[in-house]
Amino acid sequence: MAKNISAVIAMITSGIIGLLMEKRGLALVEAADILYNSHLYEVLEDEETKVWRLSYPLLFDLLEEELTTGQITFPEEQI
Repeated sequence: MAKNISAVIAMITSGIIGLLMEKRGLALVEAADILYNSHLYEVLEDEETKVWRLSYPLLFDLLEEELTTGQITFPEEQI
């Protein structure tokens, strides 16, 4: 993964983890564990999917969908 993409992903994951902590009342470790073990994170890490271009609030919504339904409905221009 390119260094510049790694930096973007680090900023995105920080935002998503913050939202998990805020909206679900989770501790940092719990929130990070949920994100890092999700399918969303797997797709986010794959530079070719371009999912890293989405805003972290939208990505958080996609993670919520995954946690609730077990599936992710990506926007049309993604994946």
